[in-house]
Amino acid sequence: MTDKNQEPKSDNSLPDFNQSVKLKYVKLGYHYMITNFMYLISIPFLVFISVHLSTLTVDDLKELWNQLQYNVVTVVLCSNLLIFLLTIYFMTRPRSVYLVDFALHKARDDQKCPGEVFMERSRLAGFFTEENLTFQKKILERSGLGQSTYFPDALFNIPPNPCMAEARKEAEAVMFGAVDQVLAKTGVKPKDIGILVVNSSLFNPTPSLSAMIVNHYKLRGNIKSFNLGGMGCSAGVISIDLAKQLLQVHPNSYALVVSAENITLNWYNGNNRPMLVTNCLFRMGGAAILLSNRWSDRRRSKYQLVHTVRTHIGADDRAFNCVFQEEDEAGKVGVSLSKDLMAIAGEALKSNITTLGPLVLPMSEQLLFFATLVARKVFKMKIKPYIPDFKLAFEHFCIHAGGRAVLDELQKNLELSDWQMEPSRMTLYRFGNTSSSSLWYELGYSEAKGRVKKGDRMWQIAFGSGFKCNSAVWRALRSVNPAKEKSPWMDEIDGFPVHVPKVSTIQS
Repeated sequence: MTDKNQEPKSDNSLPDFNQSVKLKYVKLGYHYMITNFMYLISIPFLVFISVHLSTLTVDDLKELWNQLQYNVVTVVLCSNLLIFLLTIYFMTRPRSVYLVDFALHKARDDQKCPGEVFMERSRLAGFFTEENLTFQKKILERSGLGQSTYFPDALFNIPPNPCMAEARKEAEAVMFGAVDQVLAKTGVKPKDIGILVVNSSLFNPTPSLSAMIVNHYKLRGNIKSFNLGGMGCSAGVISIDLAKQLLQVHPNSYALVVSAENITLNWYNGNNRPMLVTNCLFRMGGAAILLSNRWSDRRRSKYQLVHTVRTHIGADDRAFNCVFQEEDEAGKVGVSLSKDLMAIAGEALKSNITTLGPLVLPMSEQLLFFATLVARKVFKMKIKPYIPDFKLAFEHFCIHAGGRAVLDELQKNLELSDWQMEPSRMTLYRFGNTSSSSLWYELGYSEAKGRVKKGDRMWQIAFGSGFKCNSAVWRALRSVNPAKEKSPWMDEIDGFPVHVPKVSTIQS
């Protein structure tokens, strides 16, 4: 952790991805692939049988029938074996999970918080020293946030009024606003929802946020509801993964996932600089996502969930402590960011993409990577490890909009173009860091730009305290027509992208 009285000197660079990777994460990726090997080989096998059967003539079928009718035992055994194998296949194969639609919360215009307003309210609050007001101004200028991000009502008051009642009002506005939209877009009734997963890292009241949704929408009594707390900005992908697992064991079900954060009770009013950074980055936002495992919903769904890969490096004390909620020396609660945050995020990302690689990369990339790995690990050859090109696996990238410096470093390490980084940068600029829901604002941006075409693959990457890096891979089931979309982006999408200078070009 950094010195409480000094500005944190963060290491604004990720570890070199061209260095060696941990073999255990490579093994894990191939383990996932081999687990589904039966389903991979069953498809070409069935295709081969279908092609062969299509070549049979009527005479061939008559001859086959004449032979079988005199061998009842063979027919019965073959039929039973076929039924047994088909039963095993259909009982053990994973159910497809479809994203029917999703919705994003857009706050009121009077909740917009330009930088000047943020600094004015911070000054009038009377909590901060002049030095720390200057520090916050500098962080805000480097953050990548624009002039239209949103703050809750309680923090516009003079003095601010961060209380439980105001925090509940913020949570209700964000969650109910997004859920209302997704129910209206899909036509699904609240009583049809069988699974509910809600995540908010820092705001966990009693009754829970999931209970608030159950009560407001009068969801059915046997709903499987879950409330995830303390899992950071990557909790959105964790929620998707949990919903996917539940949909595997509950057939014919809808799952509602709600991702949000709460600013009201988590605005830090002390003078510990590592804790002041979050004030300058986090803003209001939330998303509601409706998933289904019903085959009948495939035709109207936008995406199919292909993979989720979760990596947790919290066994390392340095990683565990790099994002930490605690009291400062004055007893005020805040979230402290360690100077090691960027390096730890890079290690988590490297481990995650090493596991993800075997699942998504084309065979040519896998062979080059595997051959290099064998040469280094088995034959001890002194050659550079081959870093696969993930641009060959995905058309769209949704990288958590945590801050501009993080996006700059990820773009450099993953060798992504400005076009591929645009959804993340514009989400940070327009809505700020909305925690676990930022990935959905980014996907919404791509949809509003008319970029999503049938068959496109999306990679969502999120980081969170603990420390975690999680990925979700989606495939578009249809092209998204922006003219038919109701999204916070639609009214102003023609004004994007805007130019946002990189951190290195901003004067201290």
